Amino acid sequence: MNYTVNEEPRSADKAPSVAEVVAAETGREVSENEGAKGVAVAVNRSVVPASDWGRALEDGDAVDILIAVQGG
Repeated sequence: MNYTVNEEPRSADKAPSVAEVVAAETGREVSENEGAKGVAVAVNRSVVPASDWGRALEDGDAVDILIAVQGG
């Protein structure tokens, strides 16, 4: 299956969950029920609440991962 993360192409043998993608891309500890601190995710331009991160991606999905940073 093929999908994108922040407009970069990715592929996988089986559909990863949103949580698996976030963990792989950010290196942060992720809970499929609580998400990851400071991380927001959208799939196909729709925000995915952390409680729904256990859902599997579908072929062609576009994932956007945003990480909050502190400072000015």
